[in-house]
Amino acid sequence: ENYFETMGITLVEGRNFSSAHLTDVQNAVIINETSARSIGWDDPVGKTLSTGSNQFEIIGVVKDFHFSSIRQKIESLAIIFNPRNNFTLMIKVKAGEISEAIDFMEKTWTEVYPVDPFEYSFLDEQFDTMYKNESNFGLIVRTFTFLAIMIACLGLFGLASHLVEQRTKVIGIQKTLGASIAYIIVKITREFLLLAAVSNIIAWPIAYYIMKDWLQDFMYRIDPGWGIFILSGFTVLVITLATVFQQAFKAAKANPVDSLRYE
Repeated sequence: ENYFETMGITLVEGRNFSSAHLTDVQNAVIINETSARSIGWDDPVGKTLSTGSNQFEIIGVVKDFHFSSIRQKIESLAIIFNPRNNFTLMIKVKAGEISEAIDFMEKTWTEVYPVDPFEYSFLDEQFDTMYKNESNFGLIVRTFTFLAIMIACLGLFGLASHLVEQRTKVIGIQKTLGASIAYIIVKITREFLLLAAVSNIIAWPIAYYIMKDWLQDFMYRIDPGWGIFILSGFTVLVITLATVFQQAFKAAKANPVDSLRYE
């Protein structure tokens, strides 16, 4: 009787199982919303569900919930009541009292079933195992993304240093002719920002296609909106500017006399 409450499953129509109703054990069933829709019943409570030679009266309807991986669509479900045929107990424990609860359960189990070993597992650990591949994939993506950003920043820093070195005399002449520090910084960084913008435009459709293809494995999924791509593009531009700015500022602050003497 306490299964739905323990698991947080909502009863939307009818009533729950009860030991007070002796017939619940033999011919009562609770279905989910998908079952009601697939059969075509707007008000299934009180109707009879036949499975072979067995007849079950529908006493309630529960809100759809995932009883398998979220990669799969929620299918029709019928739940029967058989308190004498339990092989697994679902127990909700308060946070901070897990160790005490396990010790109490093990002691009680040993008293009732001294021959059978006491075994337990946590539901969140089962979920973690179910989606371990996704977690590992996310970790790999984050790791290689960080490495790619670091390598790209090193490349940008080296390219900016090389560009500034090549244009040392040009920058000195521009400053001699009255060019401001801001003008020189904008002049140098503008080329890199333009390259970063073009790179983003090329990468967005590819990333969108890969994300869309990966999400197809999940029946319930989000759609990769363009907002995340715009945000990532803005982040790339900021990283590019931060990487190149140091060299651009250093070149803009240099003494034009030293720049003109540079060979």
